[in-house]
Amino acid sequence: MGRIGGVDVYIHATFLLLLAWVGISTWTEQPNIAATLISILLILAIFGCVLLHELGHAFAAKRFGIVTRDITLLPIGGVARLERMPDKPLQELWVAIAGPLVNVAIAAALIIGLTLSKQWTPLNEMGLTSGSFVQQLLIVNVSLVVFNMIPAFPMDGGRVLRAILALTMDYTVATRIAATIGKVIALIGGLIGFGIFGFEMNPFLIFIALFIWIGASQEAGMAQVKTALSRIPVRRAMQTAFQTVHPSDELASVLELAMAGSQTDFPVVADGRLHGILTRSDLLTAVAKQGSQTIVADVMRREFETVEPDDLLEFALARLQNSPCRTLLVARSGQLVGLLTPDLVGEFLSIQAPPSQRR
Repeated sequence: MGRIGGVDVYIHATFLLLLAWVGISTWTEQPNIAATLISILLILAIFGCVLLHELGHAFAAKRFGIVTRDITLLPIGGVARLERMPDKPLQELWVAIAGPLVNVAIAAALIIGLTLSKQWTPLNEMGLTSGSFVQQLLIVNVSLVVFNMIPAFPMDGGRVLRAILALTMDYTVATRIAATIGKVIALIGGLIGFGIFGFEMNPFLIFIALFIWIGASQEAGMAQVKTALSRIPVRRAMQTAFQTVHPSDELASVLELAMAGSQTDFPVVADGRLHGILTRSDLLTAVAKQGSQTIVADVMRREFETVEPDDLLEFALARLQNSPCRTLLVARSGQLVGLLTPDLVGEFLSIQAPPSQRR
């Protein structure tokens, strides 16, 4: 869509399918151009509110020096990809609650507008599919606040709960408690969705319960990894025996190196300086399309990320998870000294884990 406040905003292709489905559904029920356009405009307005919600997270994170890589709008909502989560509980609290607060502000503005214009209708006539355009938008924003503040990962409420708990206890313990509460909520929601306790079966509620359960499990796992990697430098996990290639090398020779060993990505070095990186996927694609006589300089990625050997491993892993390349180049004073990949971090964790936790 563009760039807002330094953050790239994208719309997932399936979002267009949602608009088409809403338009077709409205036309089927009421073959009226005006009604169909209003339905589509309402969806666009709703996702405008979702975008503002995600920008709330992004700008709060920016306040604490955290970069938001991008925001993507999906049919089920929006996702803001932060470069990392805040280290301090109070900072995480503000970043997590900033999104719902935006929806509170929007709802308050809509209430003021409806009050001044005297366009209120009885509460029993208001809903997501009834009432005026503005009233439906008001209900949506209130619903977004309530839904996002459910104290369960990956909703904002789960992060708010974790941040509050982390003010008085260890971060990992706080995450475990918040994740457990989230799983209990997911379990109850799932049982209700399946029609237990006298309710009608609700597939959507089952989907939400599964979504919450998976999110809680992932967050607990990530917290354990973060704790295991805390205060450990990159040099402890990096690979120091590796192959480099020259910009003028032909891909045929690089392909031989790739086939002969386990190294997947190759740093491109000339005159002692880093010039780029050649990934296995780029190598294989180029060989298939351009031939093995193509030189490295024509294929290598000139934009790459580096870390210092003394940088903390947990932050390096966060950069790896958000990087399009699965290899970080470890350099000291401009000189390449090692490579770091997710597999190397995983191997390091398995070696460091107590014998009872190894698989």
